[in-house]
Amino acid sequence: MRPRIDKDLLPMKAHYFFFNAGTAPVVPFMPTLAKQLGYSNVVVGTMYAILPVIGMLAKPLCGFIADRYQRHRTLFIAAEILTAVAFFAIMFTPAIPQQLPSVTFHCHAGEANFHFCTEDQCTINEIERDYQDKALACKLTCPTQAFMWDIICQDWNTTGLCPPANNTANIDISATFTNLLVERNETTNEGCMFFSVPHIKAEVNGHNATMYCPKDKPYFSTLCSMDCNDTYLDGKIADSPVISTKAAMGLYQFWWFFGMLIISWIGMAAVVSIGDAICFGILGERAHLYGKQRLYGSVGWGIFSILAGVLVDKMSNGVEKDYTIVFWMTAVLIGLDVVASMKLKHTQTHLSPNIVKDVGQMFLSVHCLIFFIWCIFIGLGTALIWNFLFVHLESLGGCDATYMKTLQGFVMSIQCFCGELPFFFFSGWILKKIGHVNAMSMVLFGFGVRFILYSMLQDPWYALPIELLNGVTFGLFYATMASYASIVAPPGTETTMQGLVGAIFEGVGVSLGSLIAGYLFDSIGGGHTFEIFGVAAFVAFIVHVCLQMYLQRHHSSSDENGKQIDDTNPTAENATLKEDNNVDVESSVKTSTPNEDGHNNS
Repeated sequence: MRPRIDKDLLPMKAHYFFFNAGTAPVVPFMPTLAKQLGYSNVVVGTMYAILPVIGMLAKPLCGFIADRYQRHRTLFIAAEILTAVAFFAIMFTPAIPQQLPSVTFHCHAGEANFHFCTEDQCTINEIERDYQDKALACKLTCPTQAFMWDIICQDWNTTGLCPPANNTANIDISATFTNLLVERNETTNEGCMFFSVPHIKAEVNGHNATMYCPKDKPYFSTLCSMDCNDTYLDGKIADSPVISTKAAMGLYQFWWFFGMLIISWIGMAAVVSIGDAICFGILGERAHLYGKQRLYGSVGWGIFSILAGVLVDKMSNGVEKDYTIVFWMTAVLIGLDVVASMKLKHTQTHLSPNIVKDVGQMFLSVHCLIFFIWCIFIGLGTALIWNFLFVHLESLGGCDATYMKTLQGFVMSIQCFCGELPFFFFSGWILKKIGHVNAMSMVLFGFGVRFILYSMLQDPWYALPIELLNGVTFGLFYATMASYASIVAPPGTETTMQGLVGAIFEGVGVSLGSLIAGYLFDSIGGGHTFEIFGVAAFVAFIVHVCLQMYLQRHHSSSDENGKQIDDTNPTAENATLKEDNNVDVESSVKTSTPNEDGHNNS
């Protein structure tokens, strides 16, 4: 017998597919784009600590408005449009003016040259490869000191320059630099590149000069800005100081970039919280089928994340990656999501007379409090993966970064197709078999294993098999979080409850995790940061298991004494929460146990 297709669920499936497909090209790449713009790990971490707080405020607020005024679909579609417009506007972020590269010019012992030193072995190797036999026509602008004019006036055979009006004035040296020499210091891991200046064809302040540097004169050395009209070379050796938090605050370019991210986060927060509530509302008694709807989001994310990574690599030339294509992909795909969302058929059957009071009762339940704290811990770990995994992979990638966005696309595809998709598909069965509480413990253990494996990475390609664990750390987690929140929500507060749980997860957990990870990455590096988070996840896993065992024993002992435990029923007036052997919640709040026939209505 052919399974019956529930046409009411098709727009919901389309929404999950198109919205996740639309955000996949941009969301994962925003931290690396911020790094490319010059912002430090601390600035990136600070931004991604603030963004979830914005989401924390937006989710319950939008949920409350939707529940209170029964405008779920209208607010939902408006948030989708807002998300697309804000992300597209990031493409127009003004460039931060770059200073000319600085080099050291010196004239002594019969030789004139300019050089610069760096510990970046990739830069040294690439310049040595590309400029070994190449002459550079450059202009140096150099400050001077009084003693230098003795050499300029007496040994460079310049006319019209001496005596100088100001013996500390800048001089402009135009010459063709040749004979690249690379010297490496194995002890400090620093390399220096020297370009020689010939004794002829040099100009100083527009006057011909022969740059003779006698051995018996003082050492002539000064730090100069260099302009060779070579974009590639300038990009490699340009002064690109990492922009600190204080410096970023004074840049209007930063506020445009960050402002658009804030608006997009508000839009996404509303879409996610209202969308999940609409989905559970359409499913009704078939809440166990949620994972089979949400898995279409993983399919969309997986397909378009790898496509975006390949296109960015193919369309980028030179030092920096060109992200233009991903913003266009986002605009088109979320536009299709808006069309699909207009077909949604959703009506809320319950209206809570006091939403704030009903939701507030959740905080009086020990089980719900543990659930909220669990969401925070998962948010801490999720922040590290969302915002700094790609930064870590790029640091492991070494000199050849031409494949990096493709690799990152493969990472996201494996996360979705091999990790999230099967766990979303089987999430209802898994939760029935092991229960919500055991699923929560399993997620914590999965994070511990995943982080420890990341800390041991030497080659970024070996991250691919680790991404299989994303099925546990995100697929199972998200299904557990959304399902549990739907179960404990009093009638008429479903959207508000989904927003509250999402706010706790992102606004507290992801926000705090981003801030901590940013400082740790700057202080001790990526490997040690993942190691610390891995150990913390294992500790949280042990504490969670022990705490649930204690509550189970306490509940069993109270039942033997004929006592009713309020904590097993956080919404006693509206819900019937049945505790199984795992101290778990397995029944619906507002309805009877889901009918197994619902499996045919997917």
